[in-house]
Amino acid sequence: MRRVITVVLVAATMLELAAGRNGGAGPFAGLAGHAPPVASAAAPAFQEYPVPRGSHPHDVAPAPSGAVWYTAQTAAELGQLDPKTGQIRHIKLGEGSAPHGVIVGPDGAAWVTDGGLNAIERVSDAGQIQRFPLPAGRDSANLNTATFDRGGMLWFTGQSGVYGQLRPSTGQVNVWTAPRGPGPYGMTTTPQGTVYFASLAGSYVGRIDAATGSVSVLQPPTAGQGARRVWADSKGRIWVSEWNAGNLALYDPGSGRWREWRLPGAHPMPYAVYVDERDMVWLSDWGANALVRFDPVHEAFAAFPLPSPGAEIRQLLGRPGEVWGAESGVDRLVVYKSP
Repeated sequence: MRRVITVVLVAATMLELAAGRNGGAGPFAGLAGHAPPVASAAAPAFQEYPVPRGSHPHDVAPAPSGAVWYTAQTAAELGQLDPKTGQIRHIKLGEGSAPHGVIVGPDGAAWVTDGGLNAIERVSDAGQIQRFPLPAGRDSANLNTATFDRGGMLWFTGQSGVYGQLRPSTGQVNVWTAPRGPGPYGMTTTPQGTVYFASLAGSYVGRIDAATGSVSVLQPPTAGQGARRVWADSKGRIWVSEWNAGNLALYDPGSGRWREWRLPGAHPMPYAVYVDERDMVWLSDWGANALVRFDPVHEAFAAFPLPSPGAEIRQLLGRPGEVWGAESGVDRLVVYKSP
């Protein structure tokens, strides 16, 4: 039986900054678990959910149904967790699969960027798989992250130096060569419908023109900062985790202005970034093994140490009152629930 681990946070480290202000369906392997204990209503809490050993969960995506999808990257499978019971099932994606990213589409299905099979996959709740391979000549794209625009098009990145678009209604896949070569990584869509991506190796943020597929390069102030992931807030501003520099960055499309803040701690390593429904900005900091929250109004960070050492959260997503992460280093999913 799988355990659900609940940890109540007893302390948070606050830092006020003086300057500056986000194929075929495979069989399921069911693993039953106990219902999670009730966390304190007076204090914020982490809950961890062990997944099958060796899964190496990379990305996580809460679904409207209440379930939580995650990519079991080294197991060539897509996992689904029921947080109410702790029960887990795995869907085999096929020999050679190495799923990286997963999001929930407007159709309610899970959409996977599969670097091993060089394809986008749609996985229904029933476990049915549709595969959309990249076109000939675009082998080894090293697929990373996907996002839907407001027109229902799926956009995706490939770290080998590409970005692309899938039209789900026809299955047509278009791929373009990214500026500055390898590096396209995290991706987001603003409430206004504009698609952005971060280039880790290129150290820039790209804004895609949906009509032409062309990219405008947006350069953060810090050179070689390693823009890793991006997320849009409710105003359409773009928040960036700068892996190499240890910074959180903000780009305002309205003014064209950039701002940056260094995370607390001696050696911050911000990997993932996510903006919640209150426009609070969350990051996973590998240097501190912590979940970090930034309040843009008060320009303040709060660091919440993760329950498990060496958690290595590579991606964050959420739903109201919850921030979910995939702890790739310890084969667990974790959720932070606001009090």
